[in-house]
Amino acid sequence: MSEAIAGFGLGLRTDHYGDFIAARQPVDWLEIISENYMVAGGKPLHFVEQIRRDYPMVMHGVSLSIGSLDALDPAYLGQLKALVERLEPAWVSDHLCWTGVAGVNLHDLLPLPYTAEALRHLTARVDQVQEFLRRRLVLENVSSYVSFTADEMSEWEFIGQLVARTDCQLLLDINNVYVSSINHGFDARTFIDAIPPAAVRQIHLAGHETHPDILIDTHDQPVCQAVWDLYAYALRRIGAVPTMIERDDNIPPLALLIGELACARELAERSLGQRELAR
Repeated sequence: MSEAIAGFGLGLRTDHYGDFIAARQPVDWLEIISENYMVAGGKPLHFVEQIRRDYPMVMHGVSLSIGSLDALDPAYLGQLKALVERLEPAWVSDHLCWTGVAGVNLHDLLPLPYTAEALRHLTARVDQVQEFLRRRLVLENVSSYVSFTADEMSEWEFIGQLVARTDCQLLLDINNVYVSSINHGFDARTFIDAIPPAAVRQIHLAGHETHPDILIDTHDQPVCQAVWDLYAYALRRIGAVPTMIERDDNIPPLALLIGELACARELAERSLGQRELAR
């Protein structure tokens, strides 16, 4: 049942179950948060299975904790695999981060040190997950607010080496690149330029909050112009990639998100046209 996915999608949220069940929406595919459905039954799973019949889906997790020093949780992996077999998503993604230690889930996406030791640790764990799921794992760059004095390479160099070692794929979050670039003072286009284009499986667009000394990745605002501009740059560099808009709080009516998705479609058409002319 797993279909090839292209075009433009949205994150499926409970606020919009009724809209997707009532009528076909101008959305090419949907992304679900894996942990919301990793149960044997219940109303959310009932709705998502109904919607799955009409829309291609991908699964996006927030608790794999691929970068933690704790052993990977076999119960979590088992539930994840069961959901994969149930919904047959086009791909499964999570975040390039750690979310807990000593068995405690901190419910945050915490950054990794970009060191050779961390890379070796992460490589083994990605290989383990990919072998267990029998599919390539898709990992997302996270936004960050601190860096480590022990860092031995840039985030983009770290990601490039991980892809080369594991053959995993990337979920390129354009908003996260922008947020981190402002918080840490690097050129966001340098990040985009260094990412191996063939490894990018999906793109996220989202909003953030602006504070005097920091940007916070909140997913509760529309996509800002700087992120739209960086998305256009990424498409000219990488080419066409399935793209979706994330909204996790302050969720508007579905029609407003579909309008924002239409902006992504129009921008992608222009940017990819420019890419072709430049080749």
